[in-house]
Amino acid sequence: MDAERSGRRWETATLGGGCFWCLEPVFAELEGVVRVEPGYAGGHVPNPTYEQVCTGTTGHAEVVQIAFDPQVISYRDLLEVFFAIHDPTTPNRQGHDVGPQYRSIILYHSPEQKAVAEATIRELEASGRWKDPIVTEVVPFTAFYPAEEYHRRFYWKNPDYPYCRVVIDPKVRKFRQRFAGRLKPVTS
Repeated sequence: MDAERSGRRWETATLGGGCFWCLEPVFAELEGVVRVEPGYAGGHVPNPTYEQVCTGTTGHAEVVQIAFDPQVISYRDLLEVFFAIHDPTTPNRQGHDVGPQYRSIILYHSPEQKAVAEATIRELEASGRWKDPIVTEVVPFTAFYPAEEYHRRFYWKNPDYPYCRVVIDPKVRKFRQRFAGRLKPVTS
């Protein structure tokens, strides 16, 4: 699902690493990211609802679908951020969020994305960064179902929500510190 704007070709990445409320604000701040949309992918039920996905029976993961300009940020760069902001060694969980919908998953859109994802995982495994093995699934993209409206831009719309303050705020601060040189310029 590539898009073309102003003569530039955008690419799409679909990634799941826990709650999509945590992923959306991080990727939205990266230079070269055009759009980030929370939703569901990797399952077997068409058009699932949030309530259905939360049962863990639809096979879907909470994901973000990212439109990005590969002339500004590479797919490999997106994966570097992805692996820095979640724990890819915990099957079906991120922190207190437990269930298959919170699994670590990369849904590739091309053979090139698959190769980059597999090479990145091999490099990370060889680095010894984590004591446990990486369990991130690398699977072909088949369908994306946008999340309900109240999930979109949740972090920005609900800054005082306890989950945003306790879970997302620290993750965003850590991300900004580590990737300061890759953030979009702040406009007034």
